[in-house]
Amino acid sequence: MTAVALPGLAISAEHGQLTGQGLEGFYHSGKRLLSLCRLQVAGRDPLPVEARGVGADRTRFVGVLRGLGGPGPDPDLLVERERHAEGSERITLRSTSVRPLRLVVELTLGCDLADLGAVAAGRRVPPLRASVHGAGLQWSSPAGKVALTAEPPAADVVAASGLLRWEVEIPAGGRRSIALRLRPELRGAVRPVARGGTPVFADADASGDDPRAAALLRASLGDLNALLVREPGEAGEVHLAAGAPWRCGLAPAEALAAARMALPLGTRLAAGTLRSLARTQVVRGPEQGRIPGPLRDAGPHLPPGSTSVEATLLFPALLSEAWRWGLDAAVVEELAPAAESCLGWLRREAERHAYVRDRETGGMARVETQAHAYRAALLGAGLLDGINRPGSEELRGWSVEFVDRFRTEFWYDDRGGGRPPAALDTAGRPVPHLGSAVTHLLDTGLGPAGEQASSLLDPARTGQLARLLGTPVMDSGWGLRSLGAKEHGYSPFGHRGGAVRVHETAIAVTGLAAAGYEKQSHALLRGLLAAAEHFEYRLPEMFAGEQRGEGSRPWPHPAACRPAAVAAAAGVHVVAGLVGIRPDVPEGSVALRPVRGAPLGELGLTGLGVAGESFSARVTRLGLAMVEEAPERLQLRA
Repeated sequence: MTAVALPGLAISAEHGQLTGQGLEGFYHSGKRLLSLCRLQVAGRDPLPVEARGVGADRTRFVGVLRGLGGPGPDPDLLVERERHAEGSERITLRSTSVRPLRLVVELTLGCDLADLGAVAAGRRVPPLRASVHGAGLQWSSPAGKVALTAEPPAADVVAASGLLRWEVEIPAGGRRSIALRLRPELRGAVRPVARGGTPVFADADASGDDPRAAALLRASLGDLNALLVREPGEAGEVHLAAGAPWRCGLAPAEALAAARMALPLGTRLAAGTLRSLARTQVVRGPEQGRIPGPLRDAGPHLPPGSTSVEATLLFPALLSEAWRWGLDAAVVEELAPAAESCLGWLRREAERHAYVRDRETGGMARVETQAHAYRAALLGAGLLDGINRPGSEELRGWSVEFVDRFRTEFWYDDRGGGRPPAALDTAGRPVPHLGSAVTHLLDTGLGPAGEQASSLLDPARTGQLARLLGTPVMDSGWGLRSLGAKEHGYSPFGHRGGAVRVHETAIAVTGLAAAGYEKQSHALLRGLLAAAEHFEYRLPEMFAGEQRGEGSRPWPHPAACRPAAVAAAAGVHVVAGLVGIRPDVPEGSVALRPVRGAPLGELGLTGLGVAGESFSARVTRLGLAMVEEAPERLQLRA
């Protein structure tokens, strides 16, 4: 049970007690503030009856106690614990007895200020010694200190054992509450985002025939807000952490991809993400323009991939699309030099190699990297033209040459009609296995007049790819497998070897629909929504790619972040994609291109963000789209 409001995080078992085992505890900026929080009433642990999330940042646990004076087997006391990721908990004792109850309530508390990474690795960190602090407790170490306060104050405080004790009287049918709050003072702590201030995202909502769309959008918004991190020293500037609990820091490629998919909610996240990464960009030398990033596992057939290359190519694409969605012109001018530097790196790579290669890991030319490079060149050229900067003609010229070469060479022929290979090796030979990375070929991006940019694949090969993605080899019934089920090395739990990756499934849903392959798109959409139901609409970054069948459910992946930035943004992407908003704010226009066939029936979206103002639209059961609210300066384009 994970509650997230970064830099705060609360991880609990379903019984609700914090026992000091495993990852359990309250965390702040990667330090565990509280590892032990065991509640006993009348000397006994409550019997757990429910545990559930209440929004992205809170979890609620309910337990009962019997035999406190009542004559029968029915519970006499209901115990509710609501735990908030920001570092607080409220314990409510509610009597269900017909008699007054006099009870002793005890909390045993412990703190180790351990690093989350050390805890995740299984390293045992000894608990710190507590001292009395007011009516609560305090723990200190070289990493900082944390104080716990209680309201009402405990009647007894025993620092040696970390014990707080209350004597509570509850009338028949009455209730009493105890509120706990942690106050950390940590060295190098991350500042929390002011979630009560100006919202980062539009207050979007959905309505219509299928309630799952609204549930997924609400859960995705909650998770995106929970993963927001403020950039140190920069007022109001935020980006998304990769996910909780494993990766609460900035992952450049995933932050850019998530910000791009979240553009229907507004452009503030895109601006903060781009600014944060522009400061990390290499500014001189042969790698000038490159955005650093870690390596990423690529499955059983390829060496680890460089997320640095992906981030460098995503940067100008995101800036271009955010500009179309209405990013402030001054911000675009501020970030344009960084985007030009990324595109300069791409041009130098294009001069050096026929394809953009991953030199960090052996020189593979990966299929998704070529898709990112082509999109960056096309969208980057449109951006440079729009803001009157040079360089667009060179990018377009390279794009024309590149698409001809790609269509000639980047294909693996077989008796089934062929496929895009996962990569070309250093000798130009295809690595032919089929995986969900090929979906990036369908993600062409938002070009002039809000229309889709041209594709690397010709229409015939796009159709072949759509057919392959629609087979049970790739479509698990819950989403796309990262490696086809008939490929050597397939495992339903493989990170890139068979598990369903939500981000790439979402790209396939919208990309197939835009290419005119509604049957395959609708099937993937229905599978993803069915999986979301099982995860209470908080989609993890990946889950097992086992085939869907009667009575089955998607298996959670033990290493998956949940919430995860790209999975939460993917929820926004697929729901907004059904309406098909195509803005071109610099040209003063917006169009709707809804998915044909209205796969979820009537769907209305309100509170989206275009040009910094509220935008609402609706698609009828017949697939007709209409704008219900839009900035006055935008004209509706046919």
